[in-house]
Amino acid sequence: MSWRPDPVRLALDRRTLLRLAASAAAPCALPRWARASSGWRHDPFALGVASGDPAPDGVVLWTRLMPPEPGATAGPATVRWELAHDDRFRRIVRQGTATALAELGHSVHVELRGLEPGRWYFYRFLHGDAASATGRTRTAPAPDDRAPRLRLAFASCQRWEHGHYAAWADVCRHAPDLVLFLGDYIYEYASPADASGLARVHALRHARTLADFRDRYALHRSDLALQSAHAAAPWAVTWDDHEVENDYAGTAGREPDPAAFAVLRDAAYQAFYEHMPLRAAALQASGGFGSLQLYRRLAWGRLARLHLLDARQFRSRQACRAPGGGADAVRPDACAELADPSRSFLGMQQERWLDAGLAEDAGRGGDAGMAAHWSVIAQQTLFSPRRTPSGRQGTDSWDGYPAARDRLLASIADRSPRNTVLLGGDIHQNYVCEVRAPGQDGAVLASEFCGTSISSRAGTTQERVDALARLNPHVLLARSDLRGWGLADVTPQRWTTVLRTVDDPLRPDSGCSTLARFVVEDGRPGPSRD
Repeated sequence: MSWRPDPVRLALDRRTLLRLAASAAAPCALPRWARASSGWRHDPFALGVASGDPAPDGVVLWTRLMPPEPGATAGPATVRWELAHDDRFRRIVRQGTATALAELGHSVHVELRGLEPGRWYFYRFLHGDAASATGRTRTAPAPDDRAPRLRLAFASCQRWEHGHYAAWADVCRHAPDLVLFLGDYIYEYASPADASGLARVHALRHARTLADFRDRYALHRSDLALQSAHAAAPWAVTWDDHEVENDYAGTAGREPDPAAFAVLRDAAYQAFYEHMPLRAAALQASGGFGSLQLYRRLAWGRLARLHLLDARQFRSRQACRAPGGGADAVRPDACAELADPSRSFLGMQQERWLDAGLAEDAGRGGDAGMAAHWSVIAQQTLFSPRRTPSGRQGTDSWDGYPAARDRLLASIADRSPRNTVLLGGDIHQNYVCEVRAPGQDGAVLASEFCGTSISSRAGTTQERVDALARLNPHVLLARSDLRGWGLADVTPQRWTTVLRTVDDPLRPDSGCSTLARFVVEDGRPGPSRD
């Protein structure tokens, strides 16, 4: 039986949860009594540590306490934290306490402020006689800093059964400044009855409740390679569908009762917040676990600005989707809804927010001297269109929202940021594309790198992908047969993307290699092979 916090403590309204989350995130001074506590006979920090959303003056530190034994319940617990210049904690910069609440799954979110910009720190948590692993994090450069470099890892889609997480060990070896996770951190499914060809299985049921989702995150976070990647650098995270339910869109799921799906979604959203290094503002801006404010911007001095999007919570239902069913491919001439201009992939409010951000990047929305050198649109899936040999159109990606895609293309063209790069995931395939204006001979506006999965299988063949690429000249690379991640080295002169792939996803100690290297030169939209 998996551990579940006391259900009495979960019966709280959203206002109370917001208050608790905000108070728990505020750093507290370390009282003398907190330095001593009774010994523990287990590791309360078995899920590791993490940090996230670096700002010039601070960062979020995360952990979650685990129970002493299965089936145990626990009340609030005091956790100590330390931030230092060195990994032996001889030069401590800040220290304090935080409260791990049962109402929030005994997760801890410490929001630090007042730190120096553009520098690395070490951190750890302590509870009783137990100490967590040491994490390494950093702050972003100052807003006016002409930062010379950003090393950015981007990844998505890590189904437990489909592969081990050797890709995360490879991420650690490349020492990124920041990790972008673009969705499908967990998968809600139970393990298949037939385990043939799988790397590993689990005994958890299909996730439907808050306890189920907590158990699923605990499973994924038990992986040591993933823990190491969280401890190696700060992360910025968003989600896709499997954090809730396959193919869900906005408030539409497979559950025939909308009220029942709302309960499921609330539980999934709460578990996501509990297990990610997110600020309490993600709750406060949205009003609770019925929604989370995940689309946001992160600046890396004047070198880059990242627009991290949420392409699930506010999107319109997929075109011609049957009630209670999933998304499917359709023929455009048989699905008039596909071209409906009122449909949005991001929601109209987020569309306007992104348009305003691109204008700011170009120096049109404020101080022209603070314009971003690189505008990064980090979102969930493949943005570029894919004509298919069958003529059928997918409905769960941007292809299913052509009017919304055209609006974003118009925004990029009209606002004209200096350099625009789109990052994506979801499809478990590597794609490198020239992002073109609408039309057969549209001008190249931007570059796109859609990464493959950490472990999840592609569900297609390379032969089919090759046939598709031949119909789409803007596609420069398309590979469906390899798992891995993407590394971007960003300087004022060029953006270099290296696609890293796992040799054997069924081996936890698999080696990794480089599939391809592409560059984008400053002021010249579109990638080219290096």
